[in-house]
Amino acid sequence: MAERRKAVALISGGLDSLLAAKVVMEEGVHVEGLNFFTGFCVEGHTHAIRNHDQRKPKRNNALWTAERLGIKLHIIDISQQYKDIVLNPKHGYGANLNPCLDCKIFMVEQARVWGFMEENGCDFIITGEVVGQRPKSQRRDTMPLIARESGAQDRLLRPLTALNLPPTLPEREGWVNREHLYGFHGRNRKPQIELAKRFGFDDYAQPAGGCCFLTDAKYSAKLSDLWQARGQRDYSLDDIMLLKVGRHLRPAQHFKLIVARDDGENNFLEGYRKQFVHLRTLSHEGPLTLIDGTPSHGDIELAARIAARYCQGREADVVRISAHHPNGVVEQFDVAPIPAHQIPDAWHV
Repeated sequence: MAERRKAVALISGGLDSLLAAKVVMEEGVHVEGLNFFTGFCVEGHTHAIRNHDQRKPKRNNALWTAERLGIKLHIIDISQQYKDIVLNPKHGYGANLNPCLDCKIFMVEQARVWGFMEENGCDFIITGEVVGQRPKSQRRDTMPLIARESGAQDRLLRPLTALNLPPTLPEREGWVNREHLYGFHGRNRKPQIELAKRFGFDDYAQPAGGCCFLTDAKYSAKLSDLWQARGQRDYSLDDIMLLKVGRHLRPAQHFKLIVARDDGENNFLEGYRKQFVHLRTLSHEGPLTLIDGTPSHGDIELAARIAARYCQGREADVVRISAHHPNGVVEQFDVAPIPAHQIPDAWHV
C-alpha cells in the first residue's frame, strides 16, 4: 500500500480554507489545521462582545470549520512575532494598514516550520488562495513570490486554483491527483458556493467577509491615530484590543475617550477600568468611559460632559459623573451634557 501523506492546512474560518482542506482530504491525505492568532483577528472577539445583533451565531469559525471537516485544529499565538509584519511590511500595505502579502508569506512560513518539524511530519501545505481574488496578495505574480519567500517552494498547494499554476510536488508525486483540483480565479464566489453544495456544506462564514481588522478603514484610522498621538509606531496587545471596542473620541492630542456602546462593551471595558481614569454616570444610566492619555482636571471635566452626552440624561440640565483614577482617587462632577453639535467630526476617530 502507498504511504498515506499528511498535510497542514491554513484554516481562517472562511469558505475557501474549508473547501481547500476538504478537496485534499478527498484525495486520502491526512489533514490537520493551523489557525494563527495575530491580535487583529475578527473571530471570537467583537462578534462575542457586542450584543447589538443576538440573531447572529457567536462562534469561532476556524474551530467550527475544523469540526465540520473532522480534523484537528492547532491554534497558535503569533501576536508578538506578527508585530514586525504590521510595523515594517517589506511589500507595503493594502488599501488600509493591511500588510496582506507579508502576512501570507509569514503565515505560510510559520506553517512550514510547524508542519515540517519531525514530530508533526507534514509533507506539504494547503491554503485556500485563489488567483485574482485579492488585489494585494492573491495575484498570479505574487503566488510564486509567497511560495519562494516563505521557504515552502513547491510544497505549497492551492487546491482551488491549482490549474492556473504550475504543478506542485504533491501533484507531480501523485499524492494528490491534479485532475481532481480546480482552476478558480477572480472574485466571483459562485464556483466556491457550488462546490460547497456538492460537499454538503450549507452553513459557512460569509464569503469575502474578512477575518482581520487591519483591512477595515475605520480600524486602521484608529491605529494611525494611536501612533500619531503617541509619536511612535508601536502597540501593545491591550491597545489593539481596545481599538476594536467602543466609540473613540479625541478632543485633544494628549487624550481620548473610549465610550461603550452597549452592555457587552461595558462589560468588556470593566476589565480595563483600573488602568485608566474612568467615568461613570451616577444620576442617570449610561456607559462606562475610559480616558486614554494624560488628561488634566479640565480635560476630565470636558470628558465628563461628553460621557453625559451618551447617557440617558443627555437632555437633562445636569448629570452627575464620577471620575475614578488608577491611584484610587475619586472625583465627582455635576456637568451639563455637551450638545451633539458641539462635538466636532474631527473628534471622532
